[in-house]
Amino acid sequence: MKKAFITGITGQDGSYLAELLLEKGYEVHGLIRRASTFNTERIDHLYKDFHDPQARIYLHYGDLSVSGQLTDLLYAVKPDEIYHLGAQSHVRVSFDMPEYTGDITGLGTLRLLEAIRKTAIKTKFYQASSSEMFGSAPPPQNEQTPFQPQSPYAAAKVFSYHIVKNYRDAYGIFACNGILFNHESPRRGETFVTRKVTRAATQIKAGLKDRLFLGNMEAKRDWGYAGDYVEAMWLMLQQDSPDDYVIATGETHAVKEFVIRVFEKLGLDFEKYVVIDPRYFRPTEVDVLLGDATKARQNLNWRPKVDFDHLIDMMIEADMELAEREKTLLDAGFTGSRACKR
Repeated sequence: MKKAFITGITGQDGSYLAELLLEKGYEVHGLIRRASTFNTERIDHLYKDFHDPQARIYLHYGDLSVSGQLTDLLYAVKPDEIYHLGAQSHVRVSFDMPEYTGDITGLGTLRLLEAIRKTAIKTKFYQASSSEMFGSAPPPQNEQTPFQPQSPYAAAKVFSYHIVKNYRDAYGIFACNGILFNHESPRRGETFVTRKVTRAATQIKAGLKDRLFLGNMEAKRDWGYAGDYVEAMWLMLQQDSPDDYVIATGETHAVKEFVIRVFEKLGLDFEKYVVIDPRYFRPTEVDVLLGDATKARQNLNWRPKVDFDHLIDMMIEADMELAEREKTLLDAGFTGSRACKR
């Protein structure tokens, strides 16, 4: 039985990846941060108590800022594959917390690579790089496009990208960069723009809300489905030699187009509810991201299965169900509607 170690296992990508690996017969280990409240709802359906003989997913407390702990964990688990998804991953927040973002998103990758080097374990390493690294570079963007990061988050990801290549060349570590363009799902965090839109629009439809505040609606992104993209992560580590790949749909859509489609599907006029708030604008904006995943199609035989319209339908369906549950509780006199969140 292969072992996989996932940082960021409780996030959107981590949960879909854990599902995929369990389906493929892996034993899955995940890194989680200690907090006063549990933040494991995305993987609760996968988890079994470790006393259960059928348990194949194990969670370990740790932090990407503590190098010694990471080394100890990797030495104890000895995973065949490591998927490094953990990060401070919100671009706008990285302007407010640049030092923390650099430490976790940038140096966290270095600490894991050093742990692999020091323990000398035989493993394959996947780094979650980001299309944000391309920044202001003209589209379409592929593996040869120069990086022009426009945020502390993107700059930290560029550092991680290059340190992965350095450790691959210097120490012979099987290490890959997956340069993933935006990928969404019903499990996306509610502060990310796509989920923020579907969440608010369904609440408006249910009569729970009357406004949606957004920033730059002219920004264009290449949006795919997270469940498709984690398959590409796995495929990279099944190759004979490590390499770096852009993962994208090859289509770009403006935030405004996403908003219009969501509201139209719900029978609503977005102009009656959407308010532009300058506080949500970034100090430096990324105008257009459009990925060219030709290399991944040719070398990994990977293609996205879920298109843009189907992705929107998935997210609306899940958030409409959530909004209706909240309304039911509210109508029953329960004011803590957040408690019904999945």
